Amino acid sequence: MSEVTRRALIGGTAALGGGAMTTGLLAAGPSAGAGGPPPLGPVVVRPGDPRYEDLAVRRTNQRFRPEPEYFHLVGSTEQVVKAVGDAVRANRRVTVRSGGHCYENFVGEGAQVVIDMCEMSEVYFDEKRGAFAIEAGATLMQTYRKLYLGWGVTIPGGQCGGVAAGGHIAGGGYGPLSRRDGLTVDYLHAVEVVVVDRSGRARAVVATRNPSDPNHDLWWAHTGGGGGNFGVVTRYWMRDPKAKGNDPSKLLPKPPATVLSGVAIWSWDGMTKESFRRLLRNHGEWHERNSAPGTPYASLWGSLLIPGRKAGADPGGMILPCQIDAAVPDAERLLGDYFAAVAEGVTPKVFVPPFQRDPWFHAARTLLLGEEEESGRYKGKSAYLRRRFTDEQADVAFDHLGTAGDLSSSGLLWILSYGGQVNTVDPAATATVERESILKVIHLAAWDETQDGKAHLEWVRRFHRRTFESTGGVPVPGGNCGGAYINYPDIDHADPKWNTSGVPWSTIYYGDNYARLQRVKGRWDPRDVFHHALSVRPPGR
Repeated sequence: MSEVTRRALIGGTAALGGGAMTTGLLAAGPSAGAGGPPPLGPVVVRPGDPRYEDLAVRRTNQRFRPEPEYFHLVGSTEQVVKAVGDAVRANRRVTVRSGGHCYENFVGEGAQVVIDMCEMSEVYFDEKRGAFAIEAGATLMQTYRKLYLGWGVTIPGGQCGGVAAGGHIAGGGYGPLSRRDGLTVDYLHAVEVVVVDRSGRARAVVATRNPSDPNHDLWWAHTGGGGGNFGVVTRYWMRDPKAKGNDPSKLLPKPPATVLSGVAIWSWDGMTKESFRRLLRNHGEWHERNSAPGTPYASLWGSLLIPGRKAGADPGGMILPCQIDAAVPDAERLLGDYFAAVAEGVTPKVFVPPFQRDPWFHAARTLLLGEEEESGRYKGKSAYLRRRFTDEQADVAFDHLGTAGDLSSSGLLWILSYGGQVNTVDPAATATVERESILKVIHLAAWDETQDGKAHLEWVRRFHRRTFESTGGVPVPGGNCGGAYINYPDIDHADPKWNTSGVPWSTIYYGDNYARLQRVKGRWDPRDVFHHALSVRPPGR
């Protein structure tokens, strides 16, 4: 995440054969059938082909560059089955990419074959399943547009529009509507996955929410287990488990018709450590009081961005963009009271421009980050918070961000609203184990192509470690922490240099659900074909 990306965040204020086979009921895409256009592919792109360079740079974290023997672009489930089967028979290490937004090098690490899902990007209503199908390569922006303009519904996904469904949903998926509607995986009806059995045979399997489905455990693993663990997701089906009938307009949440949004701004100029501590305390305590499901504030979502102080006449400052469903009674008063509560006793005085009302899709499209805005060199580290930062943790943030410097000025602390409906689901019902938190936190460092990034990496690692110093430098579940989010993976959590807690990385991300995820891994990927630095390990490993 380069300086361009950092500014964007602040200004935005995300063919069968040869041993391969398919089993189960495979999906027929929207173009399948008489007169439909054939799917793209398969397309194999090797070094020397001018398309190879384009595919090598199709990722947002420019720290990493995948350079496989070939990229395999696929356009159908059958093509994925064949691509995986060919790679396994040739004993080639295979990885998969949907949107290319991974925080770590999980696509590129040792990859000889990268299966690229970008052309499997359809979103449609599947009448046979009575659910909306979203192919793995569909971006969130594509998904929101198609669902809303087609049927007036949406999913409570993230704010980075270039993120694709493939990894986002499998890792849990959250966003501005999650306090009101829950996580994306709370609407997962079924998933189609290409897996590899013990003999090396690739096949496609559909796993559903139905507990009597013999493949149900594979469905469960994709409700928060994260990507690159069990196989290649080709598509998801989404439907509210409480919905009745088959009217598509009633099978997923309807977004607010109109969004009321505002922003609060504090300058670094005149911001003391005591005042900064008060700001984070106010913000955290407000969320402690107002994150139960069904409260008047259930639809309120804010994103407190604290970039490092800059040198010069304009040091920058803290920005808190926020939105609420404009149809909520007294929405304008509620939003104003929220800003007032966060700003109480904080010096310098907060600046709050007039609120703005926009149709939901216009607001979503305006605030979503595009691929170019997300791209750059960066390192991110995450945590869930069940309660606010302690004053000591706030002081750590001030020490790292409150003084202008080459490193601190390129850093960021990002605190996002969470909780509400998310926390109504039992931790064991989905693979997303953390169902108690009220905030999400990201520590971030960014640099440009002229810098090697070593100092920036050290800076953000020390920032994260000092924040969670009392628990061995990592957000161990318990106390005010709830672990970390697997869609924001951080390999340092598995490194004893940075994790001195004695708690394994798997507990930080999966808690008590890890043992079940391992059993699913043992059944569906017994050869450990799909793996990376933080992948679910087979049983006994």
